[in-house]
Amino acid sequence: MALSGCADPELQKKVDALEQKVAALEARPAVAMPPGAANPEAENKAAELLKAATKASEEGNYDVAKAKLAELNSKFGNTRAAKAAARLDSELSVIGKASGSMDVDKFFQGDLANLEEGTTLLVFWEVWCPHCKREVPKLAETYNKFNGKGLKMVGLTKLTRDITEKQVTDFLAENKVNYPIAKEKGDNMSKHFGVRGIPAAAVVKDGKVVWRGHPARLNDEMIEGWL
Repeated sequence: MALSGCADPELQKKVDALEQKVAALEARPAVAMPPGAANPEAENKAAELLKAATKASEEGNYDVAKAKLAELNSKFGNTRAAKAAARLDSELSVIGKASGSMDVDKFFQGDLANLEEGTTLLVFWEVWCPHCKREVPKLAETYNKFNGKGLKMVGLTKLTRDITEKQVTDFLAENKVNYPIAKEKGDNMSKHFGVRGIPAAAVVKDGKVVWRGHPARLNDEMIEGWL
């Protein structure tokens, strides 16, 4: 709208331009909130889905767990629960996957030829990790209990953070770790088994991944079921 009685053409041009910008802004469509944008209700529903997915995974109901995570990511993708679900999503993604080969540089003790036959527990760890230093020796008891029944086990380290081979061998001796321990070649096996944090464990049965998770979540009943 022109200024009433305005004699300055330059001022009129500026007014017209301003009105055009305002009209353009008003015509723009409202920006939709992204799916799952954080709000209390969304966070609560997302947390419930993550809890249900975790419970289903721990019970071995992997299809249910995957469905719950898919719903969480599609409906509440920007919530804290969705971000927290990344590790569980990574674990579930390898269930049913072919085990691949033992891609290692060397064994510090023991050995394992392949993963194609029987049941093998793989443990990913590092000497500097305090949780690993607790779990890795505890698994020696599991190895003692089930190795005679057919359970194979290998601990895999990448020697990160400038850890030396001597530090590894000293730790194994001091903590009476008696199962095979190997140095992973690069991080090929960690990537293959979806390892995002340590300690981590995977169970392979006859060449297929049947379980992935934290080693502390393993129990005797689960292991007996795989043997």
